[in-house]
Formats: sequence, C-alpha cells, structure tokens
Amino acid sequence: MSAVAISLSVGLAATTLSFAPAVAVAWYLEKTRLPGRGFVQTAVMLPLVLPPVVVGYLLLRLFSPKGVLGMALEKAGMPVAFHWLGAVVAAAVVGFPLFVLMIGLAMKAIDPRYETVSRSLGRSPWQTFWCVTLPLTWPGILAGALISFARGLGEFGATVILAGRIPGETETIPLRIYAELEAPGGERRIVSLVLASVALCILCIAAYRFLDGWYRRRLELDR
Repeated sequence: MSAVAISLSVGLAATTLSFAPAVAVAWYLEKTRLPGRGFVQTAVMLPLVLPPVVVGYLLLRLFSPKGVLGMALEKAGMPVAFHWLGAVVAAAVVGFPLFVLMIGLAMKAIDPRYETVSRSLGRSPWQTFWCVTLPLTWPGILAGALISFARGLGEFGATVILAGRIPGETETIPLRIYAELEAPGGERRIVSLVLASVALCILCIAAYRFLDGWYRRRLELDR
C-alpha cells in the first residue's frame, strides 16, 4: 500500500474513531455543569500542547504488548503498538482536541433559546440534544471532522513512536518523506508526496471554509 493510501486510511479511521467521543465530550463541556469539567478539558487539551514524541511515548507505554491493556488488545486480535491501528490511535489522539474545540464552538453559537423552548415543551435533555442541539451543530461537527482529519494526515512524532515506520503498513506520508530525505537522491522522490500532501490539506481547508460559511448562514450569524 502506498504512503498516500495509508495516510488516507489512517486519517479516515482516526476521524471515525474520534467522532462519537468528540461530540460527547464537547456536549459535556459546553452544555452541562456537571463536576469534573475542568479536569476533562485539561486532559483533552494535553495532546495539543505536549510534544508529539511525548504523546507517542505515553501511548506506547499505555498500549505496550507487555502492559495489561496492550496484552488484552493483542489477544483480542487488535494489536496497537507497531501496527496500522497504532497509527490510527496516534492520529486520533493528536486530532481529538481540535475536533472537540470545533464542535464546542459550534455548540456555543447555537441560540440557547432554542434549547430552552425544547425543554419547556417537555423534552428531556437527551431528547433536546438529539432534536435541537445535534441538528444545529451538524455542519460544525463536519467542519471539526475535516480539521481533525487534516491534522491526522500530518502527524509524525506520535506515529513514529507508537506505530513505527513499517513500509506498506504504518509508513504514512510524513514518515515516508522523512525516510526519503535520509537517502541519497530522496529529495527528488518526495516531490509527488509533497504535492499530494499539500493538495489534500487544501481540499480539507476549502471544505472546512464551505461548511463554516454554510453554518454561519444557517444560524444567521452574518446578518
């Protein structure tokens, strides 16, 4: 499998893996006053500020085959360390804070009167979330998914520590470029990879801007 194909599969899988948890965490942080919000927010933001190699090292300790969790996952047929799934986990973790931030901003933009009216009509918080909050936040969620996907495409430090550089399995675009630059004549061979990376990121940004504009028009924030 080519580095581009591996990067796309890792990015898509990481975004899918993060989707439901990101929505749940954003709702918990922005729409509830339950205890522990400060601790959860700090934990969520840590991968955004920690050096990627530190994130990778911590993940490696967590999913090491010698550890309880890593051993259990390996017995279940889902090994993480030095496998494709490790690249997915690394991309999901580093992209998760941006995903949550984007969804949180979308939820903040909702007029609270909509949810208040829903509650006054007898709907429970759960029903209000499904019938009011989620539909109004949907474009923001998709925009967050795009940003998280783009962040996962460029991940290097956490991926190389947790998943390693295994050609055809975990060698994403950044890892392949790094390997080629260490070899004679590698600079010529990475041109297509660099162009593919730039093109994918431009597509993600363009889609994000479209969704952001659509979301603002939908909520009448530009009027």
